[in-house]
Formats: sequence, C-alpha cells, structure tokens
Amino acid sequence: MNVRRAEKKDLEAVKNLLSQVLEVHAGIRPDLFISGTRKYTDEEILAIFADPETPVFVAEEEGCVLGYCFCAAQTRKSHVFREAKELYIDDLCVDEKARGKGVGRTLYEYADAWAKREGFDWLTLHVWEGNDSARAFYEGLGFGVRMTTMEKRL
Repeated sequence: MNVRRAEKKDLEAVKNLLSQVLEVHAGIRPDLFISGTRKYTDEEILAIFADPETPVFVAEEEGCVLGYCFCAAQTRKSHVFREAKELYIDDLCVDEKARGKGVGRTLYEYADAWAKREGFDWLTLHVWEGNDSARAFYEGLGFGVRMTTMEKRL
C-alpha cells in the first residue's frame, strides 16, 4: 500500500469516499446531515488538494484509492493559550470494501509522521457522538478528549 498527496486524478475516488462518510454521519445524525448531499463541489475538492495548508493524503493499492485523510494546518494563537501548530484531521475515510485491512491506521501513521516532520505540536480531530467505531479507532491510536461540545435542541 502506498500513501501520497492527493492529485486531480483522485477526484472521483475521493468523491465516492466523501459520500460514504456523509451517509455514515447522516445515519448517526439525520437531524443535522442530509443524506445524498455533497460536502464539497469538484472545484472545492481540487482547491483543497492544491492548497499546502490543507494536505489530503490518499492510500492506494494497484492504482485504486482505498482511503483518504483530509487535514488542515492551524496555528493556535491567543493571550491565554500557548502558541501551538496543530494538524487538524478533518476527515479520514476508508472505502467500505477495504475496511479492516489496516488502511486507516496506515493513513493515520503517514499523517502523524508528516506532521512531526513539518514541526507540528498536536494532531487534533472531532468524532461525532454515536460514531463508536471511529471513537474506538482514534482512542486506539492514542487520542484522548481535549474538550466536549454539548448541545441542546430547541
């Protein structure tokens, strides 16, 4: 398995994976997510691919994209927080046909090593409540809770 930066040729595969993630979220939170919609237009995806501040890594095998990891570089600056450079994992998805084969771990390890080489201090991400398999996956990689966002429906 090879991991690399996403390229224009990966657009269709990434769009398929984005749809898979959206449907997982729509199943967990149909009050928030609209099944059958798209998170990004083609132009937005290609702009993300091209932006050095939003690296997207893909795992491929024999030319087939098995998963992706969308990231965003963030610098935390405040008079109350220590300055830190964070790599936010916005989305990590493994094709439903390739799950359980180590693709997610391989993508994460690549992003982790990349972040260390680039001088980041933290890796951060969000997991939707109810996505127990994702939460267990990230906890198994050493992630812990920094803060909890609470909500009350009105």
